[in-house]
Amino acid sequence: MVENEHHQASAPAPPPPAVQQPLGSARGPAYPPAEQLLQLNYCIHSNPSWAQTAILAFQHYIVMLGSIVMIASLLVPRMGGGPGDKARVIQAVLFMSGLNTLLQALLGSRLPTVMGPSFAYILAVLSIINDFRDEDFSSEHERFLHTMRAIQGSLIISSFINMLLGFSKAWGEFTKLLSPLIVVPYICVVGLGLFGRGFPQLATCVEIGLPMLVFLVVLQQYMKRLHPAAHPILERFALLVCIGLIWAFAAILTAAGAYNNVGDATKRSCRTDRSFLMSSAPWIKIPYPFQWGTPIFRASHVFGMMGAALVTTVESTGTFIAASRFAGATPPPAHVLSRSIGLQGVSQLLDGIFGSIVGTNASVENVGLLALTHVGSRRVVQISTVFMFFFSIFGKFGALFASIPLPIFAAIYCVLYGLVAAVGVTYIQFTNNNSMRNIYIMGLSLFLGISIPQYFVANTDGNTGRGPVHSGGGWFDDILNTIFASAPMVALIVGTILDNTLDAHHTRDERGVPWWGPFQHKKGDSRNDEFYSFPLRINEYVAASFDENSKDELRTLLDGFHTTISHLNMVLLGMAKLTDWSARVCPNSVWVKVSCLKDQI
Repeated sequence: MVENEHHQASAPAPPPPAVQQPLGSARGPAYPPAEQLLQLNYCIHSNPSWAQTAILAFQHYIVMLGSIVMIASLLVPRMGGGPGDKARVIQAVLFMSGLNTLLQALLGSRLPTVMGPSFAYILAVLSIINDFRDEDFSSEHERFLHTMRAIQGSLIISSFINMLLGFSKAWGEFTKLLSPLIVVPYICVVGLGLFGRGFPQLATCVEIGLPMLVFLVVLQQYMKRLHPAAHPILERFALLVCIGLIWAFAAILTAAGAYNNVGDATKRSCRTDRSFLMSSAPWIKIPYPFQWGTPIFRASHVFGMMGAALVTTVESTGTFIAASRFAGATPPPAHVLSRSIGLQGVSQLLDGIFGSIVGTNASVENVGLLALTHVGSRRVVQISTVFMFFFSIFGKFGALFASIPLPIFAAIYCVLYGLVAAVGVTYIQFTNNNSMRNIYIMGLSLFLGISIPQYFVANTDGNTGRGPVHSGGGWFDDILNTIFASAPMVALIVGTILDNTLDAHHTRDERGVPWWGPFQHKKGDSRNDEFYSFPLRINEYVAASFDENSKDELRTLLDGFHTTISHLNMVLLGMAKLTDWSARVCPNSVWVKVSCLKDQI
């Protein structure tokens, strides 16, 4: 019986076929997509101690100061201005950077981004300078003042481009066409497109710039790993330590006579006493409206500035997206981008009124500093405006830090711009990396985003600002030369056209649209309000649409404005009392000028 059962038993089933594992699993772990960076020490809502906050805020001030000094050093001498004019321009730009940063952090993007001067306006400003080059003026200072007035007028009129795009919500609707596939090359070239301010500027004084770059990498990345106690200190404050060491080294070389017998270009780059800012800067000076005189409005100048204003819209948007990643926030929704660009237009209007030399945009280097320190706190950036206001008013103190040699800043930019470029690559995790369509779009957008602007920059006259486009219409040439000299602008144009026309409907999942789409709507993700709502319950009074404000809410808001005006009046009365005392002690003091300005208002 057993034998019969043995013969009747079925044969054993064959083993299941082995499932071939993908190569990635065979060789190492696969990391799932992560919406937020997990190694941040402080995100947008979390704050360090007040002592650390102050030091980190001062660090943001130092980093953004380099761009201000670069722009002023490039433009003011061409306008006929001397060291004193350059010092006052730096004060005005620094003051406006503080004001614009505070407005953006409170009412605009709400991200920890510093608003600084934009290099996109340089071609337009050089064109204005060239128009007045052959005119007769009583002095070079008079030519400087006349040029500044023309720049003021152009900034004021062109600011309405940003305000129109932002407050009409047109820019927010356009950004809904973006996808993670477009964001990858777009954010990459936000950092890579600024390579000219990195090592090329560092190499103008390699004995200062190269040690700064090496020290920063070694101290901030390697030395912090030697002891657990040193890790947080060096990670957050190594930048200031390196600046102090290399600045002292440059001062020793200058005092020892190492640059006595070199060319003028080397002296300007290496010596610590060639800026003449300390001797020419005033002790106290408060920037005030139309400080250079009545603005001059000329149509040809305005159109060139309009092209630059459009470029800053694109560049700031890319910088905001990068900042949201480093701050641990969701990508900024469309309505947030609209209001931030509209407020950037208001900032440019204020730049023209208060006499800045260029318009404003989001500072890329300060976003890189968020990544370097692993601190994305909004409070840190807000406190940094205190240093901007202080050093813009007390000129001698501000001139001390503004005299740091530019190759030191260039070495810092080599690291910070690279971090911003790298964060753009992280968005590729939300797309299909193996799609040949995606590879084609990303590759072409990235390459043309670098190649086309390089052609325009290489064929632009540095003295006149004239680019390779020569159609005969000066303002039209300025617009095209400015637009195509911007790497983020070119990458955005190419990527948006290709991604939305090459089989876009059937490749939504490959493009990452299902992940990106919800963040673009105010109620699409529950975290949007957490990160981007207005402070101090202002969001309860500012509705999504203008017709949603009730009479009671409007009355409450007006009461708040009335209280603010009352407090301001008390401050002005206090200043008036101080003015009466100051007029008796020092008739030409700044308080007397403030009182005169108050009476005019």
